[in-house]
Amino acid sequence: MIARIWIIVAGLLVIVAAVFLWRNNISAAFVTATLGAVAWFLNYRSQLRGKIAADEHDESPIEDDDEI
Repeated sequence: MIARIWIIVAGLLVIVAAVFLWRNNISAAFVTATLGAVAWFLNYRSQLRGKIAADEHDESPIEDDDEI
């Protein structure tokens, strides 16, 4: 769910950056596009954290039969 929110935020910020660029406000377009890129990276990070958590949950503990 969080990953979907970050990708929506990233898309909206890129659209806003395009509007700023169209209106010839270069500095605001740059800042907005940078925030969009940060939101995309946060989306990617949350996806990786979910995959890692799922992989750790799926691993079964290794039992050691050599103990006496």
